[in-house]
Amino acid sequence: MCIALSPIFVRLSEAGPTATAFWRVALAVPVLWFFYSVKSAARNAYSGKWLLLAAAGFAFAGDLAFWHTSIKLTSVANSTLLANLASIFVTLAAWIFLRQRPTGVFLAGLASALAGVTLLVRSSLEFSASGLVGDALGVVTAMFYAAYIFAVKGLRDRGQTTIALMAATTTITAILLLPVALASGERMVPDSLYGWGVLVGLAVISHAAGQGLIAYALAHLPATFSSVGLLLQPVIAAFFAWMVLAEPLVPLQIAGGAVVLVGIYLARRGSA
Repeated sequence: MCIALSPIFVRLSEAGPTATAFWRVALAVPVLWFFYSVKSAARNAYSGKWLLLAAAGFAFAGDLAFWHTSIKLTSVANSTLLANLASIFVTLAAWIFLRQRPTGVFLAGLASALAGVTLLVRSSLEFSASGLVGDALGVVTAMFYAAYIFAVKGLRDRGQTTIALMAATTTITAILLLPVALASGERMVPDSLYGWGVLVGLAVISHAAGQGLIAYALAHLPATFSSVGLLLQPVIAAFFAWMVLAEPLVPLQIAGGAVVLVGIYLARRGSA
């Protein structure tokens, strides 16, 4: 639910999409380092891991920059659903680079997801003239998030703790996003206390709490249960968009979303 609020905060933000992405991580940095100082007693926690940390920070910066722009251009439901294709790209990358042959269940899930994406793209043409571009950026978001997952897995395999990982990668992401946001010419600073409140909510609720809770849950729950649970994110995001932004769901979009969710579920089962 915390992560599902992300696109709502982005839509309500008074800053530009890339600037909002910067504030999302920049405002979360002090919170994460505070918890790192309280929870972590290990010395040299980052020794020999800076290359992977930099890769994770770069991938997450791309993920946020493209996703926030996607949210501004297409529907919340579409941008969130398409960003969740990351698990499919992870398996495809493992197939191409690691020679890990996918299962028949994964291929069925991939076919279902592609069919659902086709329906979502058609529904976007009814949302706005820029909807198709927003959908494309949603797919790019999934690619960057897949790269982030690969980097995080490498860090976790090397014994990196959740809070240490999040504190470092969030800081690197903020450093990378700042010049991009400044160069974009977008509005950098909110005009009101309400605008700052939206950014603080995005940073604390969606990023620090949402990402932290997911990382914690994944370490204590079976992978299959976690995969199904995370599929609730785009569903809840669409519900929030309907309640807060009065963004309706058309029948074609509902059908496409359902097919994409089935595809993602099968792909995760087939790559477990």
